[in-house]
Amino acid sequence: MLGKIIIATGNKGKYDEFAKIIREASSGNFAEEIIFAPDISRMVVEETGKTYAENAMLKARAWAENSGQPCLADDSGLEVDALDGAPGLYSARVVAGNDANHSAWLLSQLEGVVNRKARFVVALCLCVPGEYTLITEGYCYGSISETARGDKGFGYDPVFVPEGYNLTFAELDSLIKNQISHRANAFTKLASLLK
Repeated sequence: MLGKIIIATGNKGKYDEFAKIIREASSGNFAEEIIFAPDISRMVVEETGKTYAENAMLKARAWAENSGQPCLADDSGLEVDALDGAPGLYSARVVAGNDANHSAWLLSQLEGVVNRKARFVVALCLCVPGEYTLITEGYCYGSISETARGDKGFGYDPVFVPEGYNLTFAELDSLIKNQISHRANAFTKLASLLK
């Protein structure tokens, strides 16, 4: 078990989700304390990588070196078939503004489009200073809804309907989302690597 682990993100919604996933998936046996990065530093790491994995590693290593603590970072995106995989790596910065602006942009791009298949992709990187760096990837397949629905979650959650469900991520109970999401998938792989 790790003592402390820093979740290297400035996104409180993402931190909350990771903390829940870690506690639920590992029954509290992964880390004693899960720290939100901005609570200890306002460091910003530029995402200059060409892949999700590169960006996740940049953040995890920078935070681990800066803090001397184990760090978990991710980079994720929403890939839409009809948009040739866009917004993908640029999901969080495809347009200026907040999560609602991003969802509105996506819905406008898909107006009248029949093929609404999409997937969430994440690369997760755990860096333990002086010991190891591990990277896993996770996926969640689904489709884009016709309208934004729900008030839970963050990012594109109000417009993403996971396979096998008729509710968006923003409508689903967090317990369900945290079992089927791309982040849950990647964390399960990470936990099995650590065993």
